[in-house]
Amino acid sequence: MRFTFRFFASWISAAAAMYTAFYIWHGIFLNDFKQIQFPLTWFIFLSAFAYLVIAYITYRVFETKILSGIDNLVLRGFVAALVVSLSLFAIMTVLHISFTKNVTSTYLMVDFFWQIIEQSVGALFIVIGKAVIFEPRPQIEEAA
Repeated sequence: MRFTFRFFASWISAAAAMYTAFYIWHGIFLNDFKQIQFPLTWFIFLSAFAYLVIAYITYRVFETKILSGIDNLVLRGFVAALVVSLSLFAIMTVLHISFTKNVTSTYLMVDFFWQIIEQSVGALFIVIGKAVIFEPRPQIEEAA
C-alpha cells in the first residue's frame, strides 16, 4: 500500500462519513451524549481520532490480498466493512463499551446492525475514492 492522494482522500472521507453517521445516530436520534461523564469536547476529539483509526483499518482490510480476489469494488468494500464492524462489535461488547446500562438482546442486535451500516458508509467512501481518483502505477526501472 502506498500513501498517495487516493489513499488520504479515501481514508479521510471515510472517517468523516462514519463520524457524521455516528454523530447523527448517537448525538441527535438517540441523544446519548447526555450520558457522557467527562467533557463533551474531549469526547468529540477522541471519537474523531477513533474514526480515523477505524477508517484506516477498513482501508487496510479492503486492500488485503484475501479481499483483492473480489473484483467487484462495492462487494469488496461491504466485506471489509462487515469484517471491521463484526470485530468492533465483538470488542465493544466484551469490554462493555456502551451508552446504555441495561443491555438487552434487542439492543445488541440493533447495535450490531448499526455497526454494519456505519462501517459500510465508510467503506463506500473508500470504494468511491478507489474508483474515481486516478493513481498511476509505479514504473519499474530496468537495469541497463
